[in-house]
Amino acid sequence: MKNQILIFGTFLLLFTATAVGVSESDPVPSADVLVARMLAHNTQRQSQLAGYRGMRRYVLENDRMKKHAEMVVRVEGDADETKHFEVVSEEGWKAAQKHVLQRMLATESEASSPEMRQKARLSSENYEFYMARTELLDDRMAYIIDVVPRRRDGLLFEGQIWIDAQDYALARVEGKPAKNPSFWTSSVRFVHAYQKSGPFWFPTSTESVTDVRIFGATSLTIHYFDYTPSLPQTTETVSAASMGGITQ
Repeated sequence: MKNQILIFGTFLLLFTATAVGVSESDPVPSADVLVARMLAHNTQRQSQLAGYRGMRRYVLENDRMKKHAEMVVRVEGDADETKHFEVVSEEGWKAAQKHVLQRMLATESEASSPEMRQKARLSSENYEFYMARTELLDDRMAYIIDVVPRRRDGLLFEGQIWIDAQDYALARVEGKPAKNPSFWTSSVRFVHAYQKSGPFWFPTSTESVTDVRIFGATSLTIHYFDYTPSLPQTTETVSAASMGGITQ
């Protein structure tokens, strides 16, 4: 049971970004060009942040065993995108809380280090990209790109990404692990969604289903809420803080 959901802890750190517009008369850029633009705009957007704070609610269900677990977590992201977690509350299936949900947090925190992120980054070093089509996603035009991992690695995935055509932000990810997490796991599928908040994009939900040979299907849903950016301090804000104008 330990390994069946842990893969998602790694996937949660892979995705984010930002860009320009598209019209029906414009030629569609190649997939490699779109991903390069997404990464460039993501870097630009990240430079405007000193980090972020948010909340998550994890809900795990196994119908065959009639088991349920929930966990509410506070997350804080540093300027370099390293993540820190604090468990606020837990209820339900104790084994899943300890061996799945808490292990997911530890895995995601470790994988959010700058060194590990390079190995999982949506880049040409780790993936091949192929243009699939364009379509509306939540009333915004998006480019849909097929993503093929260059190696069988638990940090990578195979599937599709949706890049917002206005902001070049990663808006949706669907797929499966590039490497099966364990012998006992027969299949894993996940869908990860983002939404624009001001000039930034934050996650809104992750839905995954893991089929395990003994336990059957286990679903995991993560709800993201109250995400707020931490903006870099300027000379003006530092001066205001020293005068009592800003409280932390």
